[in-house]
Amino acid sequence: MTNEEHQRVIDELQAVINETQQTIERFENAGLEGEMPEDYEKLLVILDDAVKQQREHTRVMLDW
Repeated sequence: MTNEEHQRVIDELQAVINETQQTIERFENAGLEGEMPEDYEKLLVILDDAVKQQREHTRVMLDW
């Protein structure tokens, strides 16, 4: 992948991270993490995965 392609993926992952963080915040504000723990956990997994992928693309880009 080129640096531009990595940057595009990084930007798209940032959008996923932002949206997931907002959803988690709304989830917590509504007190749903206790009522729907499996769904809450899925949101945390999505966030963790997106951050890890973004970090990897950044690392690869910096190693170029």
